[in-house]
Amino acid sequence: MPLDVILLVLFGAFLHATWNAIIKAGTNKSLDAALVSAGGAVAALPFLPFLPLPQPTAWPFIGASAVLQFAYFQLVAAAYRAGDIGLVYPLMRGCAPLLITATSGFVLNESLSGGALIGTMTICAGILTLAFEARRGSKHAIMLALVNACVIATYTYVDGIGARVSGNAVSYTLWMALLPPVLLFAWAISRRGLLAVAVHVRYNWWRGLIGGTGSIASYGFALWAMTKAPVATVAALRETSILFALIISVLVLKEKASPWRYLAGVIIASGGLILKLG
Repeated sequence: MPLDVILLVLFGAFLHATWNAIIKAGTNKSLDAALVSAGGAVAALPFLPFLPLPQPTAWPFIGASAVLQFAYFQLVAAAYRAGDIGLVYPLMRGCAPLLITATSGFVLNESLSGGALIGTMTICAGILTLAFEARRGSKHAIMLALVNACVIATYTYVDGIGARVSGNAVSYTLWMALLPPVLLFAWAISRRGLLAVAVHVRYNWWRGLIGGTGSIASYGFALWAMTKAPVATVAALRETSILFALIISVLVLKEKASPWRYLAGVIIASGGLILKLG
């Protein structure tokens, strides 16, 4: 994989860890997830007039992605309510690239080199190692995380293909960001009422704007990379976001890290190096 692609995906992974931390730290995780999604749409709007429309063949993928993103954000919020981030995040983000690696051969007819395969599996192993420090988490949280891993793998395929047929990965990403917040806020209003949602938005809009901008940029970098490299490899490298989450938790939040976290960091970094060398 070219170095510029690796660096851009890694920067996107850092942004991904940042917006997940914003949701986890919020008081209402479902509404904060909707705010992050809406922030991504707001960040996308100013750029749309300057970009070409996606090719007609890409619009079904954009529609399917919106439904999957709605499910993804709902499951993220539910998983963070049910379990610790040290368990839920690694399972969600670690199992998804494993699923993609196992199935990309017959879904996309892509084959990985030996080095890319070893690097991908090494990164996944490092991410899943983090789950050992929270292995006593609830079965409900584990189930939500595993279901969301399947959703992540599915929308990665949908968007990876959609970005390729759209003619412009950036345009695809920005148009794809518009519909999920509509679905998320419609759901939130139906469950909580307009007043409660409006009050939360009034006091937390900044959270959504910052997180949403990071979210859309992170995913845009990944989709662009998928037009330059195999989807499975990019998906695995993107999940190094858990390593950035470790760094944030130790250096910024001053949380104590178990030996499992440091071991996982070494494994993930090794996988990234293998990807570059492979």
